[in-house]
Amino acid sequence: MDDLVTTRLILHRLTVAEAENIAAERPERLPHWVPGYPEDDDVKAAQRFLTAEREGPGRHPGAYEIRRREDGRVVGGLDFHGPADADGAVTVGYGLLPAERGKGYASEALRAALESARERGIRCVKGDADHDNVPSHRVMTAAGMRRVGEDERVKYYVAEWEPERLQTAST
Repeated sequence: MDDLVTTRLILHRLTVAEAENIAAERPERLPHWVPGYPEDDDVKAAQRFLTAEREGPGRHPGAYEIRRREDGRVVGGLDFHGPADADGAVTVGYGLLPAERGKGYASEALRAALESARERGIRCVKGDADHDNVPSHRVMTAAGMRRVGEDERVKYYVAEWEPERLQTAST
């Protein structure tokens, strides 16, 4: 399992054992955790990942700790909410600890995750955020997702790619 590395971040792809620690909120086993981590959404992400791994090992596109490269400390999490569906689509979620917001980390992490998803053959990544969560709207837009709709509660975003066409050599 490869980590995703950006200019300032490492998106550390969780192992099953690491996800179990997050789901159980056992910081004594993970010294790189900072106060406040994991948040409730990180615990839910770890649980989703573990469920998907039990149902079909290796199909889940990933759950990640977002770590600063400078010191390896966790600043948040990012996960896909399960394996790709029959149309090649997944939903993504992310979050940063309050002290780490407003630094561009979420957009940087999401860009890396979107590129990784595309490289893995995922055709579409979906995201959504409550109407009043303007920072998350900005994150998705900055990462290259486009707004595709809304309902009474949330705004919906998507990043889509054409399926790779097989290249054949002409003779």
